[in-house]
Amino acid sequence: MIKINGVELPAPTTYKIGIMDISKAERNAAGTMVLDVIATKRKIEMSWKFLTNEQIKTLLQLVSDTFFDVEYLDPVTDALKTGTFYKGDRNLDAVSVVNGNIIYKDIKFNIIER
Repeated sequence: MIKINGVELPAPTTYKIGIMDISKAERNAAGTMVLDVIATKRKIEMSWKFLTNEQIKTLLQLVSDTFFDVEYLDPVTDALKTGTFYKGDRNLDAVSVVNGNIIYKDIKFNIIER
């Protein structure tokens, strides 16, 4: 469903794609809104439930660089698309500790096209 730097991610439990227009907007002397769309970018929100610690480690390492390549299915073109993305905050919920190892229930983060 989605690859980061060529590595296929486990199928997310939640997968949301936002399509964002980056624009410059201002009103002219007549009071009419003038809107220049500079670019259209994607924001992908993902979450996973009950991944192994190794899978979580891999996910976090894949998004550790400032920018990274992402291959995903774009809903606008219904085709695979590759872009450069950066990450938002990464959140993990710990549910218990077993033999000194933390067990995580959820991990979620978003990635935003550069």
